[in-house]
Amino acid sequence: MDKAHVKTTILDEISKTEASIGNYKELTKPIAPNDAIGRVSRMDAINNKSVNEASLRQAEIKLKNLKRVLASIDHDDFGVCLRCNQPIPVGRILIRPESLLCVNCAR
Repeated sequence: MDKAHVKTTILDEISKTEASIGNYKELTKPIAPNDAIGRVSRMDAINNKSVNEASLRQAEIKLKNLKRVLASIDHDDFGVCLRCNQPIPVGRILIRPESLLCVNCAR
């Protein structure tokens, strides 16, 4: 496994996730009650805010996991499934670098 390539992928993913978190934080700001947007539009805005808050939480969890994986990249057990102790395929690590389980154990 080329750990330098994996590390670059993780750093890119961290950068993208941090940008997403910034966007979600902007989208989850409170909706001012004095904005004249109409009752239906206000309900739609509140619903969208809830969806964006859920996406924000998921992005924050992903960022935390990415940072944890980045910190452990130089350990001997990097790329080994936490559940079955088998090597995680490099393709999975490159696609989902925050994943700590192989495909079979993640099901």
